[in-house]
Amino acid sequence: VGIGKYIRYIPYPVVSGFMTAIGVIILVTQILPSVGYYPKEDIGLIDQYRPAAQETLLRKILKEESEEGMLVLEDFQETIDRSSEVSEAHILKEAKALVGKDTSGVMGTIKIIPRALQNINWLELALALATIAIIYGFKKITTAIPSALVALLVVSGFAYGLDLEYRPIEQIPGGFPVIHLDMFTQFKLDSVAPYIFTALTLALLGAIDSLLTSVVADNMTKTQHKPNKELIGQGVGNSVAALFGGLPGAGATIRTVVNINAGGKTKLSGMMAGILLLVVLLALGPVASKIPAAVLAGILVTVGIGVIDYRGLRAIPFLPRDAKIGPFKVSSEVIIMLVVMVLSSIWNLVYAVGVGLVIASLMFMKKMGDLTAKWSDVKTLEEEKGWADEVNFPENLKKEVFIKHLKGPLFFGFTSEFQQLAKQIPKTASTVVIRMDRMQYLDQSGLYTLEDVVMDLKKSDIKVLFVGVLEQPKYMMERVKLIPSLVSENQIFSSFAECTSAIKSMHLEQGR
Repeated sequence: VGIGKYIRYIPYPVVSGFMTAIGVIILVTQILPSVGYYPKEDIGLIDQYRPAAQETLLRKILKEESEEGMLVLEDFQETIDRSSEVSEAHILKEAKALVGKDTSGVMGTIKIIPRALQNINWLELALALATIAIIYGFKKITTAIPSALVALLVVSGFAYGLDLEYRPIEQIPGGFPVIHLDMFTQFKLDSVAPYIFTALTLALLGAIDSLLTSVVADNMTKTQHKPNKELIGQGVGNSVAALFGGLPGAGATIRTVVNINAGGKTKLSGMMAGILLLVVLLALGPVASKIPAAVLAGILVTVGIGVIDYRGLRAIPFLPRDAKIGPFKVSSEVIIMLVVMVLSSIWNLVYAVGVGLVIASLMFMKKMGDLTAKWSDVKTLEEEKGWADEVNFPENLKKEVFIKHLKGPLFFGFTSEFQQLAKQIPKTASTVVIRMDRMQYLDQSGLYTLEDVVMDLKKSDIKVLFVGVLEQPKYMMERVKLIPSLVSENQIFSSFAECTSAIKSMHLEQGR
């Protein structure tokens, strides 16, 4: 539907905060596998979660009974009977799930780091450090071969060849996925309808995620992606994957950064990645499953270091402090970047970007309103520092003709200041000239505010003249009949010279 083009309106502080947050997330979450600590295998930690696991299982039983329409308090024996079916294996599985949930992400990792440091696996740490050292060291020799690939092959080969007791990555499934055509042969609209909103939500989140990934790639490669093509490609990929039972996915920032750092910057890299994954699925799964988890952790540590937006961070001390928080003056762009970075790290990447966009929009509107408000005063032509074409205005009329210069859009961020216009003009005034030569845009809020101001001036028998009305503002004013009901066509002039002639004529007629 063409929404991809709107990605260009995401301001740099939001992208910078997002990129830095990605780097922070990668770095922090790779601490545990780098030191060989896996919370879900820590029996002492799991035991601490057993009471919570039992409570969770009991809640599930109560929820099932509620959904079945049972009155728990009247038939509590049924609850007891179901609870007795909960085995030690169920409790252990639930406790591990709770441990995994509580120790995942940035905050979960930070919380468990002290315990991890007491349970370091020195072999895993050595493998991770060796991987990092090779990645940075091999780059100094040559960049023709991706140093991450060299580190992967060398350290994995060393660990496997010496038969070290390292932890391998999880088992990779093999074989070609089976196509499922029953979604067409057994299609029923009523079975699909409940999931339409969920599907649209996933599509939107996937689109945002893919486009943000594309922006990050643009910043790293100094290129410009085609957002609508990107979304069409993601849509085709997800649609085909669904035929094989695949879950919907999106552009993955972390894997994209790994790819770029390895030198993959063209369409060929994406094709090669797909072909290699297919080969792994069909033939090399057992080999790939022997890769040490610490080696991948080491690779990702270097990726995290590389993806952080150092250019944005270095600029923080030099950005103008254009916003006030209490007694302190701070940079609005720094605020946006830090908010996105922190929220992305500890909460949700997509939601954090949404919050950052809202803050950026509000701050932009505040700046625009402030800039327009610099010219919010309405003065007589005698007092006002006129534009070049106003210098020849008759001296005898300058005290009773007031002029308002609109420089910039008349939008909802400026309406409160513009509403004061009518109150600033004394009853002795005969005419108000509103110059719109530089007012390129008029939104609905500005339109109704302008209409109210003109009505107030007319009630005070003050004539309102428009000069240089541009196409979009005129279209808006005609839609609500501000033109010609309140301001007729003979009160609108294309140039100030024409307006001056009309004012002279009016005063001559009044004089007679």
